[in-house]
Amino acid sequence: MSAPKLSIVIPLLDEAANVRALLDRLYPVLEAMDLPFEVVAVDDGSSDPTLALLLQEQKERPGLCVVSFARNFGQHAAVMAGFAEARGEWIVTLDADLQNPPEEIPRVVAALREGHDLVNTWRENRQDTASRRRASQLTNRVIRAWSGIELRDFGCMLRGYHRSVVLPMLQRPEIQTFIPALATLHARNPTEIAVRHAERAHGASAYSLRRLLSLQLDLLASFSVVPLRLLFVLGIGIAAAGVGFGLFLLAMRLFLGSEWAAEGVFTLFAVLFVFVGAQFVAFGLLGEYVGRIFQYVRERPAYLIQARYPQAKGPTGSEATRP
Repeated sequence: MSAPKLSIVIPLLDEAANVRALLDRLYPVLEAMDLPFEVVAVDDGSSDPTLALLLQEQKERPGLCVVSFARNFGQHAAVMAGFAEARGEWIVTLDADLQNPPEEIPRVVAALREGHDLVNTWRENRQDTASRRRASQLTNRVIRAWSGIELRDFGCMLRGYHRSVVLPMLQRPEIQTFIPALATLHARNPTEIAVRHAERAHGASAYSLRRLLSLQLDLLASFSVVPLRLLFVLGIGIAAAGVGFGLFLLAMRLFLGSEWAAEGVFTLFAVLFVFVGAQFVAFGLLGEYVGRIFQYVRERPAYLIQARYPQAKGPTGSEATRP
């Protein structure tokens, strides 16, 4: 089959309630763009009928390719699997919950037409809850400060990639990574545009507070050695504070006698607990880095594909039939 110009990659996890509505809105947008296209849907081990609905839709939707994971491996693993299946020169990722409207895809493609090899987006007038917006803002600030990557919104799934950015990521797969940040390292002419945001139509987001914290920790350990350097600075500071406090205790003992020193035993215990806590924080951070080394040594795959359901026809779109 001839390769399409545009590939849409969609990771799905328990999105049975959104599958038909998503495709009903997506296909008219793609068909109106006058480009040969394909849609790569990756089922990330859904426990609901998401996969069955995708296979049913595949019979009616030209250019729809479905990939099924053996179990849940996470959104970023699903996107990487979609990248591996996609054949287009331009690749656009999209969430299945319709919070990023498919009608915004032409704006992303327009930026790719202008020569940008990476089109990042930020969500305008976000429709999430206040607590989720605050958590996302905090995560974005920390990631920008620690990784040195200047993106306004790391969490928006609607993004555009040129194949020249995707291929290096596929050639050097990482077990734990964050695709928007990783793609920035390979892009020569990136840009960032605002896109509309809508309320989730059905279901609940899979990103709980625990998963957001886990994602932030993955980002810090994957793209920065700042935590290790902070440990060194923290260690020097704690050691200096300990020496200073010891000199203070010695001076007070000499001037006020041993009785005063005995009465400060609980202060010493408090200081000891602070030092022990700092050590455990240090060991935890070091453990994150050592754990990643351990994962790479094992060389386990980032995901396992249970089945592929290729598209029955070639890429669709008005240019697909042109000589």
